[in-house]
Amino acid sequence: MVYRYESDEDAFEEYPEPGSDLSVLGAGPPPPAGPSPSRFPTPSLPRANQLSLPSSPPPPPLPTRAEAPPTRAEMPPATPRGQVYTSASPIEPPARRGGGRLWQVLIGGAAVLVLLALCGLGAAALLDNRDQQPQATPTFQPNAAPTSAAPERLTLDSRDTDQAPLTAKELFPGKELRLNGGQPSYQVLKTQSSASCAVAATGEVADLLVRLGCNQIVRATLRTPDGEHLVTAGLFNLTDKVSAERARDRIRPLLDERQGRFRGLTGGEGDGTDVLASAPARVGWQVRGHYLAYALVVQKDGAAIKAGDAKVGEILFDMIELHLSRGVLQQRADGGSAAQPTAAPTGSSGTQGGSTDDGDLPGN
Repeated sequence: MVYRYESDEDAFEEYPEPGSDLSVLGAGPPPPAGPSPSRFPTPSLPRANQLSLPSSPPPPPLPTRAEAPPTRAEMPPATPRGQVYTSASPIEPPARRGGGRLWQVLIGGAAVLVLLALCGLGAAALLDNRDQQPQATPTFQPNAAPTSAAPERLTLDSRDTDQAPLTAKELFPGKELRLNGGQPSYQVLKTQSSASCAVAATGEVADLLVRLGCNQIVRATLRTPDGEHLVTAGLFNLTDKVSAERARDRIRPLLDERQGRFRGLTGGEGDGTDVLASAPARVGWQVRGHYLAYALVVQKDGAAIKAGDAKVGEILFDMIELHLSRGVLQQRADGGSAAQPTAAPTGSSGTQGGSTDDGDLPGN
């Protein structure tokens, strides 16, 4: 019997010799006519995408004459032509592979929904924390007095925001006026509140105040602590700060040109206040908000006041700055008639003559 191996096809065939038992069985077709294929075929280069085939198993050893050749049933089955070997892991059937992809899609979608929900909750919590203002933890202070709300403040720059009219009681609440603790007090002799500002001035000074909207004058006559001087002091209520400043700037040239003057407030007979209408006087004026504060000082004997008299300067400062500006107007501002601190008061001073004739303004 002749055994033939086709290494290039990984197949095993046998051809019985004539006269053998296997030839009688007729088990197998005769070999094809023609030359047999080459036992050493030309190798072909493997392609990049071609899977490697497992190596062919080694051919079985040639049987000897004494051994009976294996039958066709005992021979290993030949590898079918054209079969391709893949990797060792089995390929999933198409139906199972599609089901796995569906599960992956479902699981991935659920994960995305969970992530979006967590992001939404985080954003909502962030916005909620941003809207909430941090609250300070109150601390307990024993014996602490309850705090009251600060009074509302308005501005003194205009009658639109400071509408309450002045009163004599607001400016001079009693018979005595004490400015500093321990200092002797001024004696209040007479007070006056009028809607006509012309009663406190004459000539062009009175006309100027009326043109600028002055609608009120509140004043008083006082005796100084030493008894040597008399003073009339008060507030002119003008429309606004601009009108008050304009009056302040125009008063000095009018006094210098003797076109008007401030009037003193005289009292009853026998109190010695008549000198306020006739004696030469030293005057001062100052603006705060829409108010024009003024003061007029004379000596009780009617004598002329010397230039640079320090005592008269102190009296003017006491009346205009300490009492009317820092006292009355500041208290009005703090009590609800002003919203914010007003500008520092600005003022002037001068000398005016006194006479029984309002048109006569003799020099100092």
